Amino acid sequence: MQDAVIFDPRDTDAEAPAGGSPQQEAPSPLLDALDARGRREFNKLQKRLRRQVGNAIIDYGMIHEGDRVMVCLSGGKDSYTLLSILRSLQRNAPIDFSLVAVNLDQKQPGFPEQVLPEYLESIGVEYHILERDTYSVVKEKTPEGKTTCALCSRLRRGSLYGFAEEIGATKIALGHHREDILETLFLNLFFGGSLKAMPPKLLSDDGKNILIRPLAYCREADIAEFARLMAFPIIPCNLCGSQPNLQRQVVKEMLAEWEKKHPGRLESMFKAVTNVAPSQLADRELFDFAGLEEAQARRQASRIELLNE
Repeated sequence: MQDAVIFDPRDTDAEAPAGGSPQQEAPSPLLDALDARGRREFNKLQKRLRRQVGNAIIDYGMIHEGDRVMVCLSGGKDSYTLLSILRSLQRNAPIDFSLVAVNLDQKQPGFPEQVLPEYLESIGVEYHILERDTYSVVKEKTPEGKTTCALCSRLRRGSLYGFAEEIGATKIALGHHREDILETLFLNLFFGGSLKAMPPKLLSDDGKNILIRPLAYCREADIAEFARLMAFPIIPCNLCGSQPNLQRQVVKEMLAEWEKKHPGRLESMFKAVTNVAPSQLADRELFDFAGLEEAQARRQASRIELLNE
Protein backbone atom coordinates (compact mmCIF):
# COMPACT_ATOMS: atom_id res chain seq x y z
CA MET A 1 0.00 0.00 0.00
CA GLN A 2 1.44 3.37 -1.01
CA ASP A 3 0.52 5.22 2.19
CA ALA A 4 2.47 2.71 4.28
CA VAL A 5 5.81 3.72 2.75
CA ILE A 6 8.13 5.22 5.34
CA PHE A 7 11.22 5.84 3.22
CA ASP A 8 13.00 4.35 0.26
CA PRO A 9 15.19 1.55 1.68
CA ARG A 10 17.60 2.14 -1.20
CA ASP A 11 18.26 5.67 0.06
CA THR A 12 21.48 4.96 1.92
CA ASP A 13 22.34 8.67 2.14
CA ALA A 14 19.45 9.45 4.48
CA GLU A 15 21.85 9.66 7.42
CA ALA A 16 24.21 12.45 8.31
CA PRO A 17 26.47 13.68 5.47
CA ALA A 18 29.80 11.96 4.97
CA GLY A 19 32.24 13.18 7.58
CA GLY A 20 29.44 14.52 9.75
CA SER A 21 28.22 13.24 13.09
CA PRO A 22 26.00 10.15 13.18
CA GLN A 23 22.45 10.76 14.27
CA GLN A 24 22.14 9.99 17.94
CA GLU A 25 19.37 10.32 20.48
CA ALA A 26 21.49 11.53 23.37
CA PRO A 27 25.20 12.14 23.95
CA SER A 28 27.14 8.87 23.79
CA PRO A 29 30.76 8.82 24.91
CA LEU A 30 31.34 5.68 22.87
CA LEU A 31 30.24 7.40 19.66
CA ASP A 32 32.20 10.52 20.48
CA ALA A 33 35.34 8.43 20.93
CA LEU A 34 35.09 6.66 17.56
CA ASP A 35 37.72 7.33 14.95
CA ALA A 36 36.86 7.91 11.28
CA ARG A 37 36.72 4.19 10.54
CA GLY A 38 34.53 3.55 13.58
CA ARG A 39 32.16 6.31 12.48
CA ARG A 40 31.87 4.76 9.04
CA GLU A 41 31.13 1.35 10.56
CA PHE A 42 28.51 2.84 12.86
CA ASN A 43 26.84 4.65 9.96
CA LYS A 44 26.76 1.39 7.98
CA LEU A 45 25.18 -0.39 10.94
CA GLN A 46 22.58 2.32 11.45
CA LYS A 47 21.74 2.41 7.75
CA ARG A 48 21.38 -1.39 7.68
CA LEU A 49 18.95 -1.30 10.59
CA ARG A 50 17.01 1.56 9.00
CA ARG A 51 16.82 -0.32 5.71
CA GLN A 52 15.67 -3.55 7.35
CA VAL A 53 13.06 -1.80 9.48
CA GLY A 54 11.89 0.20 6.47
CA ASN A 55 11.57 -2.95 4.39
CA ALA A 56 9.57 -4.71 7.12
CA ILE A 57 7.24 -1.72 7.44
CA ILE A 58 6.68 -1.64 3.68
CA ASP A 59 6.36 -5.40 3.20
CA TYR A 60 3.71 -5.78 5.89
CA GLY A 61 2.01 -2.39 5.70
CA MET A 62 2.80 -1.67 9.33
CA ILE A 63 2.43 2.13 9.49
CA HIS A 64 -0.03 4.35 7.64
CA GLU A 65 -0.89 8.02 7.39
CA GLY A 66 -2.10 9.40 10.72
CA ASP A 67 -1.08 6.37 12.81
CA ARG A 68 -0.28 6.91 16.46
CA VAL A 69 2.31 4.23 17.23
CA MET A 70 2.73 3.14 20.83
CA VAL A 71 6.32 1.90 21.24
CA CYS A 72 6.55 -0.51 24.16
CA LEU A 73 9.76 0.42 25.94
CA SER A 74 11.05 -2.14 28.43
CA GLY A 75 14.47 -0.62 29.00
CA GLY A 76 16.22 -3.40 27.07
CA LYS A 77 18.44 -3.11 24.00
CA ASP A 78 15.70 -4.14 21.56
CA SER A 79 13.05 -1.60 22.55
CA TYR A 80 15.58 1.24 22.78
CA THR A 81 16.80 0.41 19.27
CA LEU A 82 13.23 0.17 17.99
CA LEU A 83 12.38 3.64 19.30
CA SER A 84 15.60 5.12 17.93
CA ILE A 85 15.20 3.68 14.43
CA LEU A 86 11.51 4.60 14.21
CA ARG A 87 12.34 8.18 15.22
CA SER A 88 15.09 8.25 12.59
CA LEU A 89 12.70 7.04 9.89
CA GLN A 90 9.98 9.41 11.05
CA ARG A 91 12.19 12.39 10.18
CA ASN A 92 12.25 11.40 6.49
CA ALA A 93 8.82 9.82 6.18
CA PRO A 94 6.55 10.98 3.33
CA ILE A 95 3.58 10.39 5.65
CA ASP A 96 2.60 11.85 9.01
CA PHE A 97 2.57 9.53 12.03
CA SER A 98 3.35 9.99 15.69
CA LEU A 99 5.24 7.98 18.30
CA VAL A 100 4.55 7.61 21.99
CA ALA A 101 6.77 5.53 24.27
CA VAL A 102 5.09 3.49 27.01
CA ASN A 103 6.82 1.62 29.79
CA LEU A 104 5.01 -0.83 32.04
CA ASP A 105 6.40 -0.49 35.56
CA GLN A 106 5.63 -3.94 36.99
CA LYS A 107 6.84 -2.95 40.46
CA GLN A 108 9.78 -5.31 40.51
CA PRO A 109 11.95 -4.76 43.59
CA GLY A 110 14.91 -2.56 42.82
CA PHE A 111 13.54 -1.33 39.49
CA PRO A 112 15.26 2.05 38.74
CA GLU A 113 12.11 4.10 38.16
CA GLN A 114 13.96 7.27 37.20
CA VAL A 115 16.02 5.85 34.31
CA LEU A 116 13.41 5.79 31.54
CA PRO A 117 11.70 9.11 32.36
CA GLU A 118 15.07 10.88 32.47
CA TYR A 119 16.15 9.34 29.17
CA LEU A 120 12.88 10.02 27.36
CA GLU A 121 12.74 13.61 28.59
CA SER A 122 16.33 14.14 27.45
CA ILE A 123 15.43 13.17 23.86
CA GLY A 124 12.04 14.90 23.82
CA VAL A 125 9.80 11.89 23.27
CA GLU A 126 6.21 11.78 24.47
CA TYR A 127 5.93 8.99 27.02
CA HIS A 128 3.81 7.37 29.70
CA ILE A 129 4.84 5.19 32.63
CA LEU A 130 2.05 2.69 33.30
CA GLU A 131 2.21 1.39 36.86
CA ARG A 132 0.77 -2.08 37.43
CA ASP A 133 1.90 -4.40 40.21
CA THR A 134 2.01 -7.53 38.06
CA TYR A 135 5.18 -8.64 39.85
CA SER A 136 3.30 -9.50 43.05
CA VAL A 137 0.61 -11.35 41.10
CA VAL A 138 3.19 -13.40 39.20
CA LYS A 139 5.14 -14.33 42.32
CA GLU A 140 1.94 -15.26 44.16
CA LYS A 141 0.45 -17.37 41.37
CA THR A 142 3.59 -19.11 40.07
CA PRO A 143 4.52 -22.34 41.91
CA GLU A 144 8.04 -22.58 43.30
CA GLY A 145 10.50 -23.70 40.66
CA LYS A 146 8.21 -22.86 37.72
CA THR A 147 9.03 -20.13 35.20
CA THR A 148 7.11 -16.88 35.37
CA CYS A 149 7.15 -16.06 31.66
CA ALA A 150 3.67 -17.23 30.58
CA LEU A 151 1.68 -15.45 33.31
CA CYS A 152 3.89 -12.36 33.23
CA SER A 153 3.45 -12.09 29.47
CA ARG A 154 -0.36 -12.38 29.68
CA LEU A 155 -0.61 -9.73 32.39
CA ARG A 156 1.74 -7.43 30.52
CA ARG A 157 -0.18 -7.79 27.26
CA GLY A 158 -3.51 -7.11 28.95
CA SER A 159 -2.21 -3.94 30.60
CA LEU A 160 -0.59 -2.59 27.44
CA TYR A 161 -3.52 -3.44 25.16
CA GLY A 162 -5.96 -1.62 27.39
CA PHE A 163 -3.69 1.40 27.74
CA ALA A 164 -3.23 1.65 23.98
CA GLU A 165 -6.97 2.20 23.67
CA GLU A 166 -6.90 4.84 26.41
CA ILE A 167 -4.28 6.97 24.63
CA GLY A 168 -5.72 6.44 21.15
CA ALA A 169 -2.83 4.38 19.78
CA THR A 170 -3.62 2.77 16.43
CA LYS A 171 -0.58 0.45 16.43
CA ILE A 172 1.44 -1.22 19.19
CA ALA A 173 5.12 -1.62 18.26
CA LEU A 174 7.08 -4.42 19.92
CA GLY A 175 10.85 -4.93 19.86
CA HIS A 176 11.03 -8.56 18.74
CA HIS A 177 13.79 -9.27 16.23
CA ARG A 178 14.70 -12.09 13.83
CA GLU A 179 16.10 -14.42 16.49
CA ASP A 180 13.06 -13.89 18.73
CA ILE A 181 10.85 -15.04 15.87
CA LEU A 182 12.97 -18.13 15.18
CA GLU A 183 13.22 -19.02 18.87
CA THR A 184 9.43 -18.87 19.14
CA LEU A 185 9.12 -21.09 16.07
CA PHE A 186 11.25 -23.80 17.67
CA LEU A 187 9.67 -23.41 21.11
CA ASN A 188 6.25 -24.08 19.56
CA LEU A 189 7.67 -26.92 17.48
CA PHE A 190 9.48 -28.64 20.36
CA PHE A 191 7.11 -27.95 23.25
CA GLY A 192 3.78 -26.81 21.81
CA GLY A 193 3.19 -29.21 18.94
CA SER A 194 2.43 -26.36 16.55
CA LEU A 195 4.16 -24.76 13.60
CA LYS A 196 3.92 -21.03 14.38
CA ALA A 197 6.18 -18.15 15.32
CA MET A 198 5.69 -14.39 15.81
CA PRO A 199 4.14 -12.65 12.79
CA PRO A 200 5.51 -9.22 11.87
CA LYS A 201 1.96 -7.86 12.06
CA LEU A 202 -0.89 -9.25 14.14
CA LEU A 203 -4.49 -8.44 15.05
CA SER A 204 -5.07 -9.12 18.75
CA ASP A 205 -7.54 -11.84 19.71
CA ASP A 206 -10.17 -9.28 20.76
CA GLY A 207 -9.79 -7.45 17.45
CA LYS A 208 -9.06 -4.12 19.14
CA ASN A 209 -5.31 -3.75 18.60
CA ILE A 210 -2.83 -4.23 15.78
CA LEU A 211 0.65 -5.28 16.87
CA ILE A 212 3.68 -4.62 14.68
CA ARG A 213 7.26 -5.89 14.94
CA PRO A 214 9.39 -3.51 12.83
CA LEU A 215 12.65 -5.24 13.90
CA ALA A 216 11.53 -8.55 12.37
CA TYR A 217 14.28 -8.49 9.72
CA CYS A 218 17.04 -7.34 12.11
CA ARG A 219 19.79 -9.53 13.58
CA GLU A 220 20.12 -9.52 17.35
CA ALA A 221 23.88 -9.01 17.06
CA ASP A 222 23.36 -5.80 15.07
CA ILE A 223 20.85 -4.54 17.61
CA ALA A 224 23.20 -5.33 20.50
CA GLU A 225 26.09 -3.49 18.85
CA PHE A 226 23.91 -0.49 18.00
CA ALA A 227 22.62 -0.31 21.58
CA ARG A 228 26.17 -0.58 22.93
CA LEU A 229 27.48 2.25 20.78
CA MET A 230 24.46 4.42 21.52
CA ALA A 231 25.08 3.80 25.24
CA PHE A 232 21.40 3.31 25.98
CA PRO A 233 20.69 3.12 29.74
CA ILE A 234 19.84 -0.60 29.76
CA ILE A 235 17.61 -1.90 32.57
CA PRO A 236 17.96 -5.67 33.14
CA CYS A 237 14.83 -7.72 33.79
CA ASN A 238 15.36 -9.37 37.16
CA LEU A 239 12.03 -11.18 37.02
CA CYS A 240 12.49 -13.40 33.98
CA GLY A 241 16.08 -12.96 32.84
CA SER A 242 17.51 -14.44 36.03
CA GLN A 243 15.54 -17.69 35.90
CA PRO A 244 17.65 -20.82 35.30
CA ASN A 245 16.97 -23.39 32.58
CA LEU A 246 14.51 -21.29 30.60
CA GLN A 247 13.43 -23.17 27.47
CA ARG A 248 13.88 -20.03 25.38
CA GLN A 249 17.48 -19.69 26.55
CA VAL A 250 18.17 -23.30 25.60
CA VAL A 251 16.73 -22.73 22.13
CA LYS A 252 18.68 -19.46 21.80
CA GLU A 253 21.93 -21.31 22.53
CA MET A 254 21.00 -24.04 20.04
CA LEU A 255 20.40 -21.51 17.26
CA ALA A 256 23.61 -19.63 18.09
CA GLU A 257 25.56 -22.89 17.84
CA TRP A 258 23.97 -23.70 14.49
CA GLU A 259 24.83 -20.25 13.15
CA LYS A 260 28.40 -20.59 14.39
CA LYS A 261 28.91 -23.95 12.70
CA HIS A 262 26.88 -23.09 9.59
CA PRO A 263 26.92 -19.32 8.88
CA GLY A 264 23.78 -18.19 7.09
CA ARG A 265 21.57 -20.92 8.53
CA LEU A 266 19.42 -18.48 10.56
CA GLU A 267 18.89 -16.32 7.49
CA SER A 268 17.72 -19.39 5.57
CA MET A 269 15.40 -20.45 8.40
CA PHE A 270 13.87 -17.00 8.64
CA LYS A 271 13.28 -16.99 4.89
CA ALA A 272 11.39 -20.27 5.37
CA VAL A 273 9.04 -18.53 7.82
CA THR A 274 8.10 -16.12 5.03
CA ASN A 275 7.86 -18.84 2.35
CA VAL A 276 5.27 -21.35 3.54
CA ALA A 277 3.84 -24.06 1.27
CA PRO A 278 0.55 -25.25 2.90
CA SER A 279 0.15 -28.14 0.45
CA GLN A 280 3.47 -29.57 1.65
CA LEU A 281 2.45 -29.70 5.32
CA ALA A 282 -0.43 -31.57 6.93
CA ASP A 283 -2.84 -28.99 8.35
CA ARG A 284 -6.34 -29.94 7.08
CA GLU A 285 -7.66 -26.49 7.99
CA LEU A 286 -4.99 -24.80 5.90
CA PHE A 287 -5.21 -26.94 2.78
CA ASP A 288 -8.05 -28.91 1.18
CA PHE A 289 -6.54 -32.40 1.07
CA ALA A 290 -10.00 -34.01 0.91
CA GLY A 291 -10.75 -32.12 -2.29
CA LEU A 292 -7.68 -33.25 -4.25
CA GLU A 293 -9.63 -35.84 -6.23
CA GLU A 294 -12.09 -33.17 -7.33
CA ALA A 295 -9.21 -30.85 -8.27
CA GLN A 296 -7.61 -33.68 -10.22
CA ALA A 297 -10.84 -34.31 -12.15
CA ARG A 298 -11.17 -30.60 -13.04
CA ARG A 299 -7.61 -30.47 -14.36
CA GLN A 300 -8.07 -33.60 -16.44
CA ALA A 301 -11.32 -32.24 -17.88
CA SER A 302 -9.53 -29.01 -18.78
CA ARG A 303 -6.78 -30.93 -20.57
CA ILE A 304 -9.34 -32.94 -22.57
CA GLU A 305 -11.11 -29.73 -23.60
CA LEU A 306 -7.84 -28.21 -24.80
CA LEU A 307 -6.98 -31.32 -26.81
CA ASN A 308 -10.40 -31.28 -28.47
CA GLU A 309 -10.16 -27.65 -29.55
